Formats: sequence, C-alpha cells, structure tokens
Amino acid sequence: MSDYPKTRALMARGSEFLGSEWAILCGAMSWVSERGLVSAISNAGGFGVIACGAMTPELLDIEIAATRALTTRPFGVNLITMHPQLFDLIAVCSRHKVGHVVLAGGIPPKGSVEAIKSTGAKVICFAPTLALGKKLLRSGVDALVIEGMEAGGHIGPVSTSVLAQEILPALASEALVFVAGGIGRGEAIAGYLEMGACGVQLGTCFACASESIAHPLFKKAFFRASARDAVTSVQVDARLPVIPVRALKNKGTEEFTAKQIEVARLLDSGEIEMGEAQLLIERFWAGALRRAVIDGDVENGSLMAGQSVGMVSAEEPVADIIAALLGECEAALSQRRAA
Repeated sequence: MSDYPKTRALMARGSEFLGSEWAILCGAMSWVSERGLVSAISNAGGFGVIACGAMTPELLDIEIAATRALTTRPFGVNLITMHPQLFDLIAVCSRHKVGHVVLAGGIPPKGSVEAIKSTGAKVICFAPTLALGKKLLRSGVDALVIEGMEAGGHIGPVSTSVLAQEILPALASEALVFVAGGIGRGEAIAGYLEMGACGVQLGTCFACASESIAHPLFKKAFFRASARDAVTSVQVDARLPVIPVRALKNKGTEEFTAKQIEVARLLDSGEIEMGEAQLLIERFWAGALRRAVIDGDVENGSLMAGQSVGMVSAEEPVADIIAALLGECEAALSQRRAA
C-alpha cells in the first residue's frame, strides 16, 4: 500500500486516538456492521464498529468475541442510548476490554459516560450542534462525530457541510472531531481534513463490500439507486420521538407511516407510555432492516442508505474501497498544495 503521506499527516490525531492506521471509522449499520465487515475494515487499516442496536447483552458478548477471533486490530462498539439494558451492555464491553464505545441515538443518560470511562475505554458521541458538542466535551466525552443529514439511517436536520463550517473552526484545534454524512469520495475527505477534522466516518460505501453479509438483492438495490432515491421518513405525530431515517424509497417507507399511526393510537388510549412508544418504533426499524439486509426483502424491508449511494456501483473488497478513498484524498491534497 502507498504511504499517502499528506493524508497520513492530517489523520495522525485521529489514527492515534483510534489505534488504527487510518482515521476512517465505519458507521454502525444494524445487521450490516457485524463481525465479518467490522473485522475486515479493521484488518484493512480502518476502524470497524459493531452495531449493537437492539442486541441483548448475551448477543453482544458473542459478537465481540467472534470479532476478536477475526482481527487482532482495534475495533469499537456502537450502543444506542435508549437501550433499556444500556449499562449491562457497557459491562459487556468492559469485560471484553473494548477500547472505544460510540454512544448514539440521543444525549447520553446520566452516568453512562462515566461508566464507560471507568473501564479505561474512550467515549465517542454524536454532536448535532456546536452547543451540544461543547457540553459533551465538558462531560468527559473523548471525541465527537458530526453527522449531516445526507447520511443513511437516523439523521438530524442539518447538512454535513454546514455542520462542518459551524463546528470544526470552533472545536477542531482542541478536540477530536470526525465528519460523517454523504461522504463517497476521497476528495471530500481531503476537504474536511483540511478544515480540521481528525478523520471521517463512512457507512454507505461499506454496506455493499464483498465482506458485507447484506443480501445480494440488498446490494443490487444500492447499485441501481441514485442520490435522490435515498429519502427521509415522514413524522406523522409530533408527540412521537421519531428521529427521521434516510432510506431508499419502497413499500417499507410507507409501512413506517402506518406504524407511527398505530403507535400514536396506543398512546392516545393510554395502553403504552412514551418510552415504550419509542422502543416500538426502534423495534420496527430493527425488524425492517433485518428483512432487507438478511432476507433480501427489498420491497418491504428498510434499505437505509445515505445520499452517497449513487457513488456505490459495484461490490468490492473493503481493502480496495479504503485504498481508492485514500488515493483520491492524497491526490486532492497534493494538487491543492502544489497550486
């Protein structure tokens, strides 16, 4: 592999923090970011992240052990803050001496950051605003991911380019900030690194890698899609804590609208509380994702994808994907420095 010296220099802080050769995090994709893909990304010099999602502590225990059997390199675990057994999951990560835990899906519950850091692990959180980013850093979070609405899966309302302009100048000189959302080529990575990012997080470009267990029909749907096919879900009831989800439009996106109406009715009748309503919504996504990723039901399942899906056109090994991104990034940096 070429050395990519300019890229390596700009990623140095992120690489040192992660313990990987390159500061390229894999976004945690439920059912996709499992032992095979995670270990392949770490083995190729990136940083794989297990998507815990709705897993029980017992299942996470098995997944971490299975990933360890496939790589000797560092990898992380992504935990959803609303998981009812969050602290049990943190304990599982601790037993396995997982070095990095990513908390996603909302503001970390009281004591969760401290629980992770007490094990010696590093904590990575998502910062949708500058103010929240500062607050998270004050609370002991070790690194931030700023993810724009171009990303796949659960998203915020602001684009990657705007978040980067707001947050990187204010925080990047003193804090570790990774940029995510809609990144499909190395030239974009180069731009964010030059703005002060210590690295990037990518998901969509790895979803259809050779090492991904995603069903061939799931991958084919990605290859056929353009950026405009990756649309956001609609929130039916303002009371429901529904974070918009970006996915390829199909019958499954319509089914989600129906699911929200059903959950809102249960709330109205007093049959469930708000916390349970949120879990029902999350379980819907877990099931819909499984149908698409594992079973290949691309009509009724959820095809979560970022807008960079239009740049995913073929199944390639993870090592080749990373090498191509690094080559594009290095070429862009060289051209800019030579100008």
